[in-house]
Amino acid sequence: MLLEIADLQVHYGKIEAIKGLSLQVDEGEIVTLIGSNGAGKTTTLKTISGLRRPTAGSIVFDGQDITKLAGHRRVQLGLCQAPEGRGIFPGMTVLENLEMGAYIRGKPPAADLDRAFSLFPRLAERRRQQGGTLSGGEQQMLAIGRALMAHPKLLLLDEPSMGLAPLIVTQIFAILREINNSGTTILLVEQNASSALQLSDRAYLLETGRVVMSGAAHDLLYEPAVRDAYLGAAPQPEERTDTS
Repeated sequence: MLLEIADLQVHYGKIEAIKGLSLQVDEGEIVTLIGSNGAGKTTTLKTISGLRRPTAGSIVFDGQDITKLAGHRRVQLGLCQAPEGRGIFPGMTVLENLEMGAYIRGKPPAADLDRAFSLFPRLAERRRQQGGTLSGGEQQMLAIGRALMAHPKLLLLDEPSMGLAPLIVTQIFAILREINNSGTTILLVEQNASSALQLSDRAYLLETGRVVMSGAAHDLLYEPAVRDAYLGAAPQPEERTDTS
């Protein structure tokens, strides 16, 4: 097991945002968290990456308890996040943004940059362009590419499809499959529940800071309660994307 969270509680002042949440991610999986706005998905990722401190519970990553570990130490262990809103450095070039992703490791070798540019050819074309001048889809590619520069064992992704055109979303999800196939485990928070469930191995449904349903992503995709609340109409079985 690569990540295990047990009885996690997180507060914002007196407000309990996460209420005894438990989940696990096995090595090589894509696991998705779905749920409505305010369900606690982003807070969960921030707590895993060290941006929020839990008030109770434990986080174990790759066999080590990281509950109280500083965020940069978690990056050193191989846990990296591409945040909601992309969070790129707008005044830096694409190349400089990517190099910042490897700051823990020092100057990145050329092979790492080559891999990022292979996954995201648009970034190669714009390597000297300032990040703030990129389109929304290109900025999302840059955010993911920057996180990959740290060689993560577990990549945390928060709403990678937010605000993007459907064609770009399709491209982003295809790249996520390629990243996973190359050996990187992914924990994904995504409002586009249908696409996320078709991409993922397993899923957790969060409501008001709690896990209310979990299981194989395919099962949740066709679960009536999930479909009615989050999917509208699930794809027919014969149309399901093959993620094997």
